[in-house]
Amino acid sequence: MAYPNTDETVSLLKELVSIPSPSGNTNEVITYVENYLKELQVETKRNRKGGLIATLPGKDQQSHRMLTAHVDTLGAIVKEIKPSGRLKLDLIGGFKYNSIEGEYCEIETSSGKKFTGTILMHQTSVHVYKDAGKAERNQDNMEVRLDEKVHSVEDVRALGIEVGDFVSFDPRVQTTPSGYIKSRHLDDKASVAILLQLIKQIKAENIELPYTTHFLISNNEEIGYGGNSNITPETVEYLAVDMGAMGDGQSTDEYTVSICVKDASGPYHYELRKRLTQLAIDNEIGYKLDIYPFYGSDASAAIRSGHDIIHGLIGPGIDSSHAFERTHKDSIENTAKLLYHYVQSEMIL
Repeated sequence: MAYPNTDETVSLLKELVSIPSPSGNTNEVITYVENYLKELQVETKRNRKGGLIATLPGKDQQSHRMLTAHVDTLGAIVKEIKPSGRLKLDLIGGFKYNSIEGEYCEIETSSGKKFTGTILMHQTSVHVYKDAGKAERNQDNMEVRLDEKVHSVEDVRALGIEVGDFVSFDPRVQTTPSGYIKSRHLDDKASVAILLQLIKQIKAENIELPYTTHFLISNNEEIGYGGNSNITPETVEYLAVDMGAMGDGQSTDEYTVSICVKDASGPYHYELRKRLTQLAIDNEIGYKLDIYPFYGSDASAAIRSGHDIIHGLIGPGIDSSHAFERTHKDSIENTAKLLYHYVQSEMIL
C-alpha cells in the first residue's frame, strides 16, 4: 500500500491556486483539471454548468459513490467604472471587504484581455484623509486602482474594461520549510489537489474499487449550487471534500482531517460520519470531529435539491477561511489517507 505523495499534492495545489477561477469564470481551471485526468486516461465529461465529472468503474456498478471538491473561488465583478477611472466592485461569495484590502488583483475582460490592479480604500492616504482608519470597509469606500494611465470612465472603457468583467485575487501562495502552505483559495483547491492525486494513485496501483465512483469537480460551490445536480440515480453515498473551518470553539486544526458533524444545513449522515471516524481510528489517521456554524457544502446543496443520498463532509483544516488562508502538509496527508481508505471501504446499503 502506498498513499498519494504529499509533496506532489502540494505542488499540484500551488498550480491550481495560481489559476484564476472566481465563481462564474472557471473554464481555465476546469480545462487544466480535464487535461490532468486525460493524461491518466480517466473518462471525463462536463456538465452544462461547466463542472467536470470523472468516473472510475467499480466492481459493483449498481451502487455508486460520488466525491466532490470545488475549483471555484471567491472573487468579484466590476460593478461600476468611477469618474476617476477606478473600479467599484460587487463581491462573489461569502466574505468581507476587509479581507481583500490591499490585495493585488487581476481584471479579465470579456475579450480575454487581463489587467492588474490593487484593491484599496478610497480614503487610503493618512496624509489626506483624517478618517482613513475609521472609514467602513464597504462597497462604497473600496475600489480598484488600475495599473494603467486612466483618469476617466472613457479611459477605462478604451482598454476594454466594462461592467461585468471578473476580478480575481492574487493567491500569494507560499510553502514554508516547516510544512505550512499559505495561500488564498485553499478553499477548496487543496481538496481538488487531494482528489486528483487520489485518482492518480488508484490508477497507478490498478486498484479495483468496490463501487463505481464519480468525482465531481464543481464550479459553483461558493454561490451555493455547485454539486446539486448530475448525481446518478445509483448514487448511494455522496462525500464532499472541502475545508475544515477553524476558530474559537472549533476543534479543527491544521494538522488533521476534519470530519464534519453538522453545519448550517444541519447534521450530516450519522452512520457515514461514524464509519469515517472508525476508518481514521483503524488506520491511525489524525482526525477531529467538528461543527461549522456558518457553512454549507456541495453535499448539503445536493440534499436540499432533493437527492435521496447518504451525505458526508470531510477536509483539511484551513485557518482564516475566506481570507489569508493556511494549512499544513500533515492535514493534506491525513485527508488523503482517509479518502484512500474510504473509496475502498464497504458502503452503508
